Amino acid sequence: MEKGPFSVEWLAQSSRGGAPEVPAAEERVPRRVSPSNAPSVPADTARDREAAERRSPGHEAESVGAAPGRSRTKFSAAQLQELERSFREQRYIRAGEKRRLAAVLNLSQSQIKTWFQNRRMKFKRQTQDAR
Repeated sequence: MEKGPFSVEWLAQSSRGGAPEVPAAEERVPRRVSPSNAPSVPADTARDREAAERRSPGHEAESVGAAPGRSRTKFSAAQLQELERSFREQRYIRAGEKRRLAAVLNLSQSQIKTWFQNRRMKFKRQTQDAR
């Protein structure tokens, strides 16, 4: 199998953030990938860290109909209470508050950000339904 500029190996490496530059046309040399010249994968990637976060408390996967790869976060009652309190104070979360909530609630900042985005959409639907 030849390794072109957009091969499976190149795309896999680019999705991990370590994609090499696309070589110029004259520099492209087809080569076979063997165990000796296979691209190395760093042991501690962002994907590995996210998987570890999903295994921490509050990250249980839904058993039925769950999409492969990304599990749905099941927030605890205490987490929801704190998130809702913060949302009532301000619908758009600031960076400092996001970091604080992430640390206090044992969630990632991206989970906090996503929760706020989803909560704003829910709020928008509720206010539109009330009209």
